[in-house]
Amino acid sequence: MIRRALLAGLLVVALGGCALPSWVPWLGRKKEEPKAPSVAVAPRAPDSPKMDRPVEPRPAPGLRDDSVTDRVIAVVNNDAITLAELQEAIATYRYQSRQEGPVSDDFVRQFLTKMIDHRLQLQEADREKIVVEDTEVEEELAERLKKLDVPSRTAFETILKTHGLTLESFKKRIRDEFKVARVVNRRVRLRVSVTDGEIAKYLEANRQKLETGLAYHARHILVAPEPDGSDAAWEAARIKTDLLRTQLGQGADFAELARQHSRDPGTVKDGGDLGALKRGELAQDVEAQILSLGPGEVSRPYRSALGYHVFRLESKDSLEGEGLARAQAQIKDILMREKYEARLASWLKEIKQRAVIEVRL
Repeated sequence: MIRRALLAGLLVVALGGCALPSWVPWLGRKKEEPKAPSVAVAPRAPDSPKMDRPVEPRPAPGLRDDSVTDRVIAVVNNDAITLAELQEAIATYRYQSRQEGPVSDDFVRQFLTKMIDHRLQLQEADREKIVVEDTEVEEELAERLKKLDVPSRTAFETILKTHGLTLESFKKRIRDEFKVARVVNRRVRLRVSVTDGEIAKYLEANRQKLETGLAYHARHILVAPEPDGSDAAWEAARIKTDLLRTQLGQGADFAELARQHSRDPGTVKDGGDLGALKRGELAQDVEAQILSLGPGEVSRPYRSALGYHVFRLESKDSLEGEGLARAQAQIKDILMREKYEARLASWLKEIKQRAVIEVRL
Protein backbone atom coordinates (compact mmCIF):
# COMPACT_ATOMS: atom_id res chain seq x y z
CA MET A 1 0.00 0.00 0.00
CA ILE A 2 2.88 2.34 0.79
CA ARG A 3 4.38 1.74 -2.61
CA ARG A 4 1.06 2.42 -4.36
CA ALA A 5 0.63 5.65 -2.41
CA LEU A 6 4.17 6.69 -3.24
CA LEU A 7 3.64 6.17 -6.97
CA ALA A 8 0.61 8.42 -6.84
CA GLY A 9 2.67 11.07 -5.08
CA LEU A 10 5.59 10.75 -7.47
CA LEU A 11 3.50 11.94 -10.42
CA VAL A 12 2.98 15.26 -8.76
CA VAL A 13 6.65 15.67 -8.05
CA ALA A 14 7.67 14.45 -11.50
CA LEU A 15 6.01 17.37 -13.18
CA GLY A 16 5.98 19.97 -10.38
CA GLY A 17 3.32 22.43 -9.30
CA CYS A 18 1.92 23.50 -5.94
CA ALA A 19 -1.71 23.44 -4.87
CA LEU A 20 -3.59 26.65 -5.65
CA PRO A 21 -6.84 28.46 -5.45
CA SER A 22 -9.29 27.05 -8.02
CA TRP A 23 -8.37 29.74 -10.53
CA VAL A 24 -4.60 29.58 -10.14
CA PRO A 25 -2.80 26.35 -11.03
CA TRP A 26 0.61 26.12 -9.28
CA LEU A 27 0.26 28.98 -6.78
CA GLY A 28 -1.33 28.58 -3.40
CA ARG A 29 -1.16 26.91 -0.08
CA LYS A 30 2.17 25.38 0.63
CA LYS A 31 0.97 22.50 2.76
CA GLU A 32 -1.63 20.98 0.42
CA GLU A 33 -0.86 17.95 -1.71
CA PRO A 34 0.44 19.49 -4.94
CA LYS A 35 -1.60 18.99 -8.06
CA ALA A 36 -0.24 18.25 -11.48
CA PRO A 37 0.51 21.66 -13.03
CA SER A 38 -1.37 23.13 -15.94
CA VAL A 39 1.58 22.26 -18.11
CA ALA A 40 1.29 18.58 -17.23
CA VAL A 41 -2.25 17.80 -18.34
CA ALA A 42 -2.50 15.43 -21.29
CA PRO A 43 -5.62 13.80 -22.80
CA ARG A 44 -6.36 10.13 -22.71
CA ALA A 45 -5.61 8.37 -25.99
CA PRO A 46 -6.28 4.80 -27.14
CA ASP A 47 -3.42 3.94 -29.50
CA SER A 48 -0.14 2.17 -28.85
CA PRO A 49 2.88 4.31 -27.94
CA LYS A 50 6.09 4.19 -29.91
CA MET A 51 8.45 5.35 -27.20
CA ASP A 52 10.94 2.59 -27.94
CA ARG A 53 11.76 3.67 -31.47
CA PRO A 54 15.35 4.78 -31.98
CA VAL A 55 16.06 8.44 -31.36
CA GLU A 56 19.27 9.84 -32.75
CA PRO A 57 21.31 10.68 -29.63
CA ARG A 58 22.92 13.81 -31.01
CA PRO A 59 24.66 15.91 -28.39
CA ALA A 60 22.70 18.88 -27.10
CA PRO A 61 24.16 22.25 -28.18
CA GLY A 62 26.60 23.50 -25.62
CA LEU A 63 26.81 20.17 -23.74
CA ARG A 64 29.57 17.55 -23.87
CA ASP A 65 28.51 14.10 -25.04
CA ASP A 66 29.45 12.49 -21.73
CA SER A 67 27.07 14.81 -19.82
CA VAL A 68 24.01 13.10 -21.32
CA THR A 69 23.27 9.74 -19.70
CA ASP A 70 20.18 8.89 -21.77
CA ARG A 71 18.85 9.59 -25.23
CA VAL A 72 18.01 13.27 -25.59
CA ILE A 73 14.52 13.82 -26.97
CA ALA A 74 14.33 17.60 -26.53
CA VAL A 75 16.67 20.49 -25.83
CA VAL A 76 15.34 23.64 -24.20
CA ASN A 77 17.91 26.45 -24.22
CA ASN A 78 20.75 23.91 -23.88
CA ASP A 79 18.82 22.04 -21.16
CA ALA A 80 18.22 18.42 -22.17
CA ILE A 81 15.07 16.36 -21.58
CA THR A 82 15.76 12.64 -21.84
CA LEU A 83 13.65 9.72 -22.93
CA ALA A 84 13.91 8.21 -19.45
CA GLU A 85 12.45 11.37 -17.89
CA LEU A 86 9.51 11.31 -20.28
CA GLN A 87 8.82 7.59 -19.80
CA GLU A 88 8.94 7.91 -16.02
CA ALA A 89 6.61 10.93 -16.01
CA ILE A 90 4.05 9.25 -18.29
CA ALA A 91 4.12 5.94 -16.42
CA THR A 92 3.58 7.65 -13.07
CA TYR A 93 0.83 9.90 -14.46
CA ARG A 94 -1.07 6.94 -15.94
CA TYR A 95 -0.72 4.89 -12.74
CA GLN A 96 -1.98 7.73 -10.58
CA SER A 97 -4.94 8.43 -12.92
CA ARG A 98 -5.68 4.69 -13.28
CA GLN A 99 -5.34 4.74 -17.05
CA GLU A 100 -4.80 1.36 -18.66
CA GLY A 101 -4.03 0.12 -22.14
CA PRO A 102 -1.77 1.65 -24.78
CA VAL A 103 -1.21 5.34 -25.42
CA SER A 104 -0.85 7.05 -28.78
CA ASP A 105 2.03 8.93 -30.33
CA ASP A 106 -0.05 12.10 -30.00
CA PHE A 107 -0.36 11.54 -26.25
CA VAL A 108 3.41 11.19 -25.93
CA ARG A 109 4.11 14.30 -27.99
CA GLN A 110 1.58 16.39 -26.06
CA PHE A 111 3.04 15.19 -22.79
CA LEU A 112 6.51 16.18 -23.95
CA THR A 113 5.19 19.62 -24.90
CA LYS A 114 3.94 20.10 -21.36
CA MET A 115 7.31 19.06 -19.97
CA ILE A 116 9.01 21.62 -22.23
CA ASP A 117 6.66 24.33 -20.96
CA HIS A 118 7.51 23.41 -17.39
CA ARG A 119 11.23 23.45 -18.10
CA LEU A 120 10.94 26.93 -19.61
CA GLN A 121 9.23 28.19 -16.48
CA LEU A 122 11.92 26.67 -14.28
CA GLN A 123 14.56 28.41 -16.36
CA GLU A 124 12.74 31.72 -15.88
CA ALA A 125 12.77 31.14 -12.13
CA ASP A 126 16.52 30.54 -12.23
CA ARG A 127 17.02 33.65 -14.39
CA GLU A 128 15.20 35.73 -11.79
CA LYS A 129 17.37 34.18 -9.06
CA ILE A 130 14.45 32.78 -7.10
CA VAL A 131 15.76 30.99 -4.04
CA VAL A 132 14.11 28.19 -2.06
CA GLU A 133 15.53 27.56 1.39
CA ASP A 134 16.54 24.06 2.48
CA THR A 135 14.19 24.33 5.47
CA GLU A 136 11.23 24.86 3.11
CA VAL A 137 12.11 21.72 1.17
CA GLU A 138 12.51 19.70 4.36
CA GLU A 139 9.17 20.88 5.72
CA GLU A 140 7.41 20.01 2.46
CA LEU A 141 9.12 16.60 2.34
CA ALA A 142 8.00 15.85 5.90
CA GLU A 143 4.43 16.84 5.02
CA ARG A 144 4.40 14.55 1.98
CA LEU A 145 5.80 11.60 3.94
CA LYS A 146 2.98 12.14 6.42
CA LYS A 147 0.32 12.22 3.70
CA LEU A 148 1.82 9.17 1.96
CA ASP A 149 1.75 7.34 5.32
CA VAL A 150 5.42 6.36 5.03
CA PRO A 151 6.72 5.39 8.51
CA SER A 152 10.22 6.87 8.20
CA ARG A 153 12.62 8.63 5.89
CA THR A 154 14.68 5.45 5.68
CA ALA A 155 11.66 3.49 4.48
CA PHE A 156 10.95 6.24 1.96
CA GLU A 157 14.49 6.07 0.59
CA THR A 158 14.15 2.31 0.23
CA ILE A 159 10.95 2.69 -1.77
CA LEU A 160 12.55 5.35 -3.96
CA LYS A 161 15.48 3.07 -4.75
CA THR A 162 13.13 0.35 -6.01
CA HIS A 163 11.98 2.85 -8.64
CA GLY A 164 15.46 4.01 -9.56
CA LEU A 165 15.15 7.31 -7.70
CA THR A 166 17.05 8.94 -4.88
CA LEU A 167 15.98 11.12 -2.00
CA GLU A 168 18.11 13.97 -3.32
CA SER A 169 16.40 13.88 -6.73
CA PHE A 170 13.03 13.84 -4.99
CA LYS A 171 13.99 16.89 -2.93
CA LYS A 172 15.24 18.65 -6.07
CA ARG A 173 11.84 18.25 -7.67
CA ILE A 174 10.18 19.74 -4.61
CA ARG A 175 12.60 22.68 -4.84
CA ASP A 176 11.75 23.08 -8.54
CA GLU A 177 8.02 23.13 -7.71
CA PHE A 178 8.50 26.04 -5.35
CA LYS A 179 10.66 27.90 -7.87
CA VAL A 180 8.10 27.58 -10.65
CA ALA A 181 5.23 28.49 -8.32
CA ARG A 182 7.01 31.66 -7.27
CA VAL A 183 7.98 32.81 -10.73
CA VAL A 184 4.40 32.26 -11.95
CA ASN A 185 3.16 34.15 -8.91
CA ARG A 186 5.47 37.05 -9.73
CA ARG A 187 4.96 37.14 -13.48
CA VAL A 188 1.30 36.16 -13.76
CA ARG A 189 -0.90 36.00 -10.66
CA LEU A 190 0.13 39.27 -9.05
CA ARG A 191 -0.63 41.06 -12.33
CA VAL A 192 -4.24 39.83 -12.50
CA SER A 193 -7.12 41.76 -10.95
CA VAL A 194 -10.90 42.12 -11.36
CA THR A 195 -12.84 45.34 -10.81
CA ASP A 196 -16.33 45.79 -9.35
CA GLY A 197 -17.45 47.16 -12.71
CA GLU A 198 -16.36 43.98 -14.48
CA ILE A 199 -18.27 41.89 -11.94
CA ALA A 200 -21.44 43.98 -12.38
CA LYS A 201 -21.19 43.75 -16.18
CA TYR A 202 -20.81 39.98 -16.07
CA LEU A 203 -23.73 39.70 -13.64
CA GLU A 204 -26.12 41.54 -15.94
CA ALA A 205 -25.01 39.61 -19.02
CA ASN A 206 -25.35 36.23 -17.29
CA ARG A 207 -28.14 36.80 -14.76
CA GLN A 208 -30.41 34.08 -16.18
CA LYS A 209 -27.60 31.52 -16.17
CA LEU A 210 -26.64 32.40 -12.60
CA GLU A 211 -30.23 32.13 -11.41
CA THR A 212 -30.41 28.60 -12.79
CA GLY A 213 -28.26 27.39 -9.93
CA LEU A 214 -30.42 28.98 -7.23
CA ALA A 215 -32.61 26.78 -5.01
CA TYR A 216 -36.25 27.08 -4.01
CA HIS A 217 -38.63 25.19 -1.68
CA ALA A 218 -42.29 24.48 -2.49
CA ARG A 219 -45.34 22.34 -1.65
CA HIS A 220 -48.25 21.21 -3.78
CA ILE A 221 -51.61 19.50 -3.69
CA LEU A 222 -52.54 17.29 -6.64
CA VAL A 223 -56.23 16.68 -7.34
CA ALA A 224 -56.48 13.89 -9.91
CA PRO A 225 -59.59 13.25 -12.05
CA GLU A 226 -61.40 9.94 -11.91
CA PRO A 227 -59.73 7.14 -13.90
CA ASP A 228 -62.21 7.34 -16.80
CA GLY A 229 -60.64 10.68 -17.77
CA SER A 230 -63.92 12.09 -18.99
CA ASP A 231 -64.60 15.81 -19.28
CA ALA A 232 -66.91 15.51 -16.31
CA ALA A 233 -64.14 13.94 -14.25
CA TRP A 234 -61.73 16.77 -15.09
CA GLU A 235 -64.37 19.37 -14.30
CA ALA A 236 -65.02 17.76 -10.92
CA ALA A 237 -61.29 17.84 -10.18
CA ARG A 238 -61.15 21.52 -11.08
CA ILE A 239 -64.05 22.40 -8.81
CA LYS A 240 -62.51 20.49 -5.89
CA THR A 241 -59.20 22.31 -6.45
CA ASP A 242 -61.00 25.67 -6.37
CA LEU A 243 -62.63 24.73 -3.08
CA LEU A 244 -59.29 23.73 -1.57
CA ARG A 245 -57.72 26.99 -2.68
CA THR A 246 -60.59 28.89 -1.07
CA GLN A 247 -59.97 27.08 2.21
CA LEU A 248 -56.28 27.99 2.00
CA GLY A 249 -57.26 31.60 1.47
CA GLN A 250 -59.30 31.38 4.66
CA GLY A 251 -56.31 30.20 6.67
CA ALA A 252 -56.44 26.41 6.36
CA ASP A 253 -53.16 24.57 6.91
CA PHE A 254 -51.63 23.68 3.51
CA ALA A 255 -49.79 20.60 4.76
CA GLU A 256 -52.89 19.17 6.41
CA LEU A 257 -55.04 19.68 3.30
CA ALA A 258 -52.32 18.02 1.23
CA ARG A 259 -52.31 14.97 3.50
CA GLN A 260 -56.10 14.69 3.21
CA HIS A 261 -56.66 15.41 -0.47
CA SER A 262 -53.45 15.19 -2.52
CA ARG A 263 -53.04 12.20 -4.85
CA ASP A 264 -49.28 12.51 -5.25
CA PRO A 265 -47.92 9.37 -3.53
CA GLY A 266 -44.42 10.80 -3.33
CA THR A 267 -45.32 13.84 -1.22
CA VAL A 268 -48.67 13.21 0.45
CA LYS A 269 -47.19 11.91 3.72
CA ASP A 270 -44.98 15.02 3.93
CA GLY A 271 -47.86 17.43 3.46
CA GLY A 272 -47.15 17.97 -0.22
CA ASP A 273 -43.54 18.98 0.45
CA LEU A 274 -41.50 18.99 -2.76
CA GLY A 275 -38.33 19.73 -0.82
CA ALA A 276 -35.43 21.94 -1.86
CA LEU A 277 -35.22 22.10 -5.63
CA LYS A 278 -32.69 23.44 -8.09
CA ARG A 279 -34.05 25.37 -11.01
CA GLY A 280 -34.49 23.04 -13.93
CA GLU A 281 -35.41 19.96 -11.88
CA LEU A 282 -39.16 20.24 -12.53
CA ALA A 283 -40.96 20.61 -15.83
CA GLN A 284 -40.49 24.11 -17.17
CA ASP A 285 -44.18 25.01 -17.11
CA VAL A 286 -44.60 23.76 -13.53
CA GLU A 287 -41.48 25.56 -12.37
CA ALA A 288 -42.68 28.78 -13.99
CA GLN A 289 -45.91 28.56 -11.98
CA ILE A 290 -44.03 28.11 -8.71
CA LEU A 291 -41.36 30.75 -9.29
CA SER A 292 -43.94 33.34 -10.25
CA LEU A 293 -45.11 33.27 -6.61
CA GLY A 294 -43.74 35.14 -3.65
CA PRO A 295 -42.76 33.27 -0.48
CA GLY A 296 -45.94 32.02 1.26
CA GLU A 297 -48.14 32.71 -1.77
CA VAL A 298 -50.53 30.08 -3.17
CA SER A 299 -51.00 29.60 -6.91
CA ARG A 300 -54.21 29.42 -8.90
CA PRO A 301 -55.25 25.88 -9.88
CA TYR A 302 -52.92 24.65 -12.61
CA ARG A 303 -53.76 21.76 -14.92
CA SER A 304 -51.12 19.23 -15.91
CA ALA A 305 -51.33 15.76 -17.47
CA LEU A 306 -51.79 14.36 -13.95
CA GLY A 307 -54.58 16.61 -12.76
CA TYR A 308 -54.98 20.00 -11.09
CA HIS A 309 -52.30 21.39 -8.81
CA VAL A 310 -52.19 24.08 -6.17
CA PHE A 311 -48.63 25.22 -5.39
CA ARG A 312 -47.27 27.19 -2.49
CA LEU A 313 -43.79 28.69 -2.56
CA GLU A 314 -42.09 28.31 0.80
CA SER A 315 -38.86 30.15 -0.07
CA LYS A 316 -36.47 30.83 -2.92
CA ASP A 317 -32.93 32.06 -3.29
CA SER A 318 -32.40 35.19 -5.32
CA LEU A 319 -29.59 37.41 -6.53
CA GLU A 320 -30.13 39.73 -3.61
CA GLY A 321 -28.56 39.99 -0.17
CA GLU A 322 -26.47 36.92 0.64
CA GLY A 323 -27.39 35.35 -2.69
CA LEU A 324 -26.01 38.36 -4.53
CA ALA A 325 -22.82 38.29 -2.47
CA ARG A 326 -22.30 34.61 -3.30
CA ALA A 327 -22.94 35.26 -6.99
CA GLN A 328 -20.46 38.15 -7.01
CA ALA A 329 -17.82 35.95 -5.37
CA GLN A 330 -18.40 33.25 -7.99
CA ILE A 331 -18.16 35.83 -10.79
CA LYS A 332 -14.91 37.18 -9.40
CA ASP A 333 -13.53 33.66 -9.29
CA ILE A 334 -14.57 33.05 -12.91
CA LEU A 335 -13.07 36.30 -14.18
CA MET A 336 -9.86 35.84 -12.20
CA ARG A 337 -9.46 32.36 -13.65
CA GLU A 338 -10.10 33.57 -17.19
CA LYS A 339 -7.65 36.44 -16.84
CA TYR A 340 -5.07 34.24 -15.15
CA GLU A 341 -5.21 31.60 -17.87
CA ALA A 342 -5.00 34.22 -20.60
CA ARG A 343 -2.01 35.92 -18.98
CA LEU A 344 -0.29 32.59 -18.31
CA ALA A 345 -0.74 31.58 -21.97
CA SER A 346 0.60 34.95 -23.11
CA TRP A 347 3.62 34.69 -20.81
CA LEU A 348 4.38 31.13 -21.96
CA LYS A 349 4.15 32.26 -25.58
CA GLU A 350 6.55 35.11 -24.85
CA ILE A 351 9.21 32.94 -23.23
CA LYS A 352 8.84 30.32 -25.96
CA GLN A 353 9.42 32.90 -28.67
CA ARG A 354 12.78 33.89 -27.26
CA ALA A 355 13.81 30.30 -26.45
CA VAL A 356 15.73 27.81 -28.57
CA ILE A 357 13.81 24.54 -28.53
CA GLU A 358 14.72 21.39 -30.44
CA VAL A 359 12.46 18.35 -30.32
CA ARG A 360 14.01 15.02 -31.32
CA LEU A 361 11.18 12.60 -30.52
